[in-house]
Amino acid sequence: MTISSRTVVEKVLRAGREVDIDTFVELMAPDGYIEWPYRPAGVPGRLRGRAEIRRHLTETAGTLVTFDEYRNLVLHETADPEVIIVEYEACGSVVATGRPFEQTVIAVIRVRNGQILSYRDYINPLPLVEALAGVSAAD
Repeated sequence: MTISSRTVVEKVLRAGREVDIDTFVELMAPDGYIEWPYRPAGVPGRLRGRAEIRRHLTETAGTLVTFDEYRNLVLHETADPEVIIVEYEACGSVVATGRPFEQTVIAVIRVRNGQILSYRDYINPLPLVEALAGVSAAD
């Protein structure tokens, strides 16, 4: 039985929120990639392949912000059965200060044969830039 694109996307979102790096990476195709077209300084534009994605997540997950929940989550199935568009608000806190943190996310995810080929994450980088500026000012 083939797993639906929607189910794969639901699983990868849960793994990301729960910082379950193993599950997240297993859901990626061996040569799949994550891309951030809009990002703050220091965030790579693209990570390709499971090893590079695992390394990045292991080094960075949960170090700047943590997410407790995704609010107003909407998954849009498209005319292309491989493509899901996701909208949500990521809500959590800034690790260094404990202050609340919210970020709007739109992602376009392509899934084939139960694995993510591409995960284009169109985050709003401004809340992260502001949170990091607050951390620097507190030092």
